[in-house]
Parts: sequence; C-alpha cells; structure tokens
Amino acid sequence: MIEARNLHRSYRIGKKSIEVLHGINLSIAAGERVFLRGPSGAGKTTLLYTLAGLEKPQQGEVFIDGKDLYSLSAKGQSAFRNRNIGYIFQNYLLLPELTALENVMVPGAIGGADTEKEALEALERVGLKERATHLPAELSGGEQQRVAIARAVANKPNVLFADEPTGNLDSRNSAEIMELLMGLAGEGASTLVVVTHDRSLAGMGDRQLLIRDGSIESVDSTAA
Repeated sequence: MIEARNLHRSYRIGKKSIEVLHGINLSIAAGERVFLRGPSGAGKTTLLYTLAGLEKPQQGEVFIDGKDLYSLSAKGQSAFRNRNIGYIFQNYLLLPELTALENVMVPGAIGGADTEKEALEALERVGLKERATHLPAELSGGEQQRVAIARAVANKPNVLFADEPTGNLDSRNSAEIMELLMGLAGEGASTLVVVTHDRSLAGMGDRQLLIRDGSIESVDSTAA
C-alpha cells in the first residue's frame, strides 16, 4: 500500500542545513497499523507529512497503492489525497466558525460532493452525532479530536495518517481516542500510520518503527 524509497529532506536555518530525513526506505502493507515512535526532533512528523503528500522530499519517491505521489501535478496530488487519504492533526485544525458537522463535510466539499449524510454517519461513529451543530469552542479537547477523526474518515480513505492524535489529551481520553481510531481503521480496512511518543500506545499497532536522527533505527514488532 505505501512504499517510500530513499527519502531525504533537509531545512535551512540561517546558513546551516539540517538534514531531517536520511535516505529512508519503508514499506507498509495494506491494512497494516504502523506506529512511528522516537524522541522529539527525530523526524517523525516530517516523515508522516512526506508519506501523506503534504511535504515533497528533496530526493526520493513515495508510492501509495502503486501511484507515484510526487510525479503528479499539484492539482493531481490534491485530488488523490482527497479521495484516498485521511489526515488527523495533533492540534485538531477545526475551522472555528463551522459547526462539527460542517467541519466534517469540508473534505467532501473540496471534492465537489454533497457529503452531509456521510458526515453525519461519521459523527455517529465517533459518538458525537448529538453535537453536530456545536462549534469547536463548545466542545472539549477530546470531542474536538473526535470531530477531527470523523472528518478524516468521512470519505472512507484507503490510508489514515495521524500525527500525535492524543498529544493534547489526558491519559483516559488518549486511550479512548486511540481505541476509537484503531477500531475505525479496522472497520474501513484502512492502512493506519500513527506518530506517537507514547511507548504504550505504540504497542497497540501491528508494528513499531523507531525513528532517530532521521533514520529508521529499528523495527519492533513485539512492542518491547
């Protein structure tokens, strides 16, 4: 489902170039649930953005379901992401002036579809159908993340990417959100890739990849 080949990504800070990804190669099978774990600054989020088509590598290729993502035009990439990829951000990124329902409908609207029915179904799946008309400011942090998850799954994507989806939540809400996310990925047979610093949460996946200094240092399938 996902294959990355020789990914390199660096940033310039003043006159200094800092390489964040060091020639990463990676394969993730369809339906697999993979957790990217590692210390702050290791390159986890940059790798996730690159795999999701949000940040072009300076060198290397990313294939999703056989499609060479960065060979597409900007418009083609956007359309491909809209049809095939769901992304969950740590800080929710809900539009404050839109209701929960309207936020969930955004990806469908971008794709030119009327998705109110699908959006309501997605909110129901995350347990928030009764909060559909509430604005983000009227929701708790856990509820806002559930809306963000509903938005990501409403289009029934083949791949779900989640960047520290429980990073702003307490331990009880973190466990509930992760169980919900894993369940939704299983129901939709979606490939799931999650960035987390939490070792215990990473143990819920099929496989862990330890990222350190922009490289995959080890592959851990035992959650040790």
